[in-house]
Amino acid sequence: MFRPNKKHSQSSFFGIQNTLPSRLKKKLLTSSQHYFYQTIFCNINEQDFSPLYSDKVSRPNAPINCLVAALILKHKNNWSYEELFEQIEFNILTKTALGLDTLDDIPFDDATIYNFQNRLLKYQIETNVNLMEQVFDKLTKSQLKELQLKTDIQRSDSLMATSNIRGYSRLQLLVEVLLRLWRLLDEADKSMFESNFSDYNCKSSGQYIYKLKAAELPHELDKIAQLYHFCKTYIMPKYKDSDFAGIFERIYTEHFTEVEEKIEVRPSRELNSSCLQSPDDIDATFREKRNEEYRGQSINITETASQDNPLNLIIDVAVTPNNIDDAQVLTKRIDKILEKTPDLQELHTDGAYGNPDNDLKFEEKGITHVQTAVRGRQCEVDIEINQITAEKYQIKCPFQSVESQPAGNRYKALMNKAICQGCRFADKCPAAERKSNRSYYFSYEDYLRNKRIRSIFHIPKERWKIRPNVEATVHEYSYRLTNGKLKYRGAFKAELFAYSVAIAINFGRIFRYNSLKPANFAVFIFNFVQIIKERLNYSEFIKNLFLIRNIAEFLNPVSKIHQLFAPYDNYRF
Repeated sequence: MFRPNKKHSQSSFFGIQNTLPSRLKKKLLTSSQHYFYQTIFCNINEQDFSPLYSDKVSRPNAPINCLVAALILKHKNNWSYEELFEQIEFNILTKTALGLDTLDDIPFDDATIYNFQNRLLKYQIETNVNLMEQVFDKLTKSQLKELQLKTDIQRSDSLMATSNIRGYSRLQLLVEVLLRLWRLLDEADKSMFESNFSDYNCKSSGQYIYKLKAAELPHELDKIAQLYHFCKTYIMPKYKDSDFAGIFERIYTEHFTEVEEKIEVRPSRELNSSCLQSPDDIDATFREKRNEEYRGQSINITETASQDNPLNLIIDVAVTPNNIDDAQVLTKRIDKILEKTPDLQELHTDGAYGNPDNDLKFEEKGITHVQTAVRGRQCEVDIEINQITAEKYQIKCPFQSVESQPAGNRYKALMNKAICQGCRFADKCPAAERKSNRSYYFSYEDYLRNKRIRSIFHIPKERWKIRPNVEATVHEYSYRLTNGKLKYRGAFKAELFAYSVAIAINFGRIFRYNSLKPANFAVFIFNFVQIIKERLNYSEFIKNLFLIRNIAEFLNPVSKIHQLFAPYDNYRF
C-alpha cells in the first residue's frame, strides 16, 4: 500500500538539529546536505511512484523520497551499497540530506532498496516509463524556471559506459553458457548428463580455452555445436521456465543454425555487435572506437549553453546501446528535448551527430546545428550552397558564383569553364568537366549538409568554442567509472546511474552558485576596480594600490562600496 512520507516535515524536540551546539547547527544548516534536503529531497514527487504498490490495505511502503534520494546520494558520492548504509547509520549530514531527524532513524534496509529497484525495472518493462527519468525531468524543469536560465542554446556529447562484465571470445562465451547450464541442473540431471559435460565442468571457461591452439578452434566449435543441439532437445524443455532459458535460446539462435536436422556453426561474418556479449548482461552491445573495444551502453548528455546564463544545467540524458550512432540517438531524442525546451534554437555538437535525418528535422524545427568538426572525407575545394528560393540555389567556389537550375530530382550549377581552367583547384574540384562548362550536381540533402558544416561561420565568434565545455560534464560521469567500467550490469542500472548523476551534477552546480555566487563576485570585482579608476588615473591606481594608508581614500564614497559588498556579507572569500 502506498503512503507518502511526511514525517520529515515535523522536527523532533530531541532531534539532531535541536541537540547540536549552535556552532555545529549553523554549519549543518549551511551544508550541501541540508541544501540537498531542501531542493532535492523535498521536491521528489512521491505520488509518481504510487503505481508500484498495491491499492489494497496492506503493509505501507518504505519512504519513497528516502529511497530515491539515497540512490542519488549513492551515485553522487560513488558509494557502494555498504558505504551508503554506513553513511545513513552514522553520518549526521547524510541523515539530514534524507530528512532523518534522530540518530536511530533508519528508513529502510538493504533488501528494501534492492526490491525498490526491481519494482522500478518491472514498471518500466510494463509501461516503458522510467520513474527516475521523471524525477530528473521535474527537478530540472523547476530549477530552470527558478534560476531563469535560457535554453535557446544547448550542447551535446556522449560517453561509453562499459558494463562490468568480462570480455569473452566466441568459444569462451559458448563454454561459459554451458557451464551456467550445468550449474542449473538438479542432482538427478547432473548424474544423467555428466558424461556429456565432462570435458567442460571440471574447469572454468578461461582454463578450457587456454591450452587450445588456433588450428583446433573449428573442431571445438563443431563439437560444442553438437552439445548445444543435444541440450536444446533433451535438457532445456525441463528448464524452459527458468530465467536462464532465454539466454540459452538467444545464444543458440545467434551462433548456430539447423540445416536439414543438422546443426551448423554460423560463420563469424553473420555475428553482429548486438549479439549477446555476456550471460551477466543481456543488454550489453559491442563497439570498437578508436581501436578500443567497449561492451555496454552509451550515455548521451545535453545541457544548456547560453553565455547569458550564470550556470548551465543538464536538461536531457539518454542511455542507449553503444552500437547506435550518436547521430541516430539525437534523431530519436530531439523531439523529447524540444518538448522540455521548446525555445531551442542552436545545438552545438561534434562531428558524430550529423546525418541527413537530423538535417531535415533541424530544418523543419528551425534549429541551427553547429558542428565543431566534420565526420568523413572533406571536399578539398570550398564550395558553399546558399538557398535563394525553394527551387533556386547559389553556388560559390573560391573564384566564381553561379545560380543553380533543376535537374530531375537534383539541381545543377554550370560553372564558367574559362574561369575553371585558370583555377589552381581545378584537378580537385567536385564539378564534372563537360565540353562547354563544368557541372556541379547536388541535392536538397547536400544543401542541408553544407549548411550544417558552414553554420559555425554564421554565428558570433564568441560562440565558436561553446561545445568543448560539455566535455567537463562528460568527465563528471567518467571519473565515477572504474577503469572506464560501471559498477553495474544491464541497461536499467546504467539508466539509474545516468539520471542520478545528472541530478547530482545539477545540484552541485546550483549549490556552488548559490553559496559563492561566482558570477556576481566577478561583477563585484569589475565594479570595484571601476570605482577606484574613477578616482585616480591608471598610473596612480597602480602606484597607490600597494599603499595601505591610501586604501581609505580609494574606498570613498563608503556607501557605494558597501552596496557592492552587501550581497557577500554571509560569505568568506
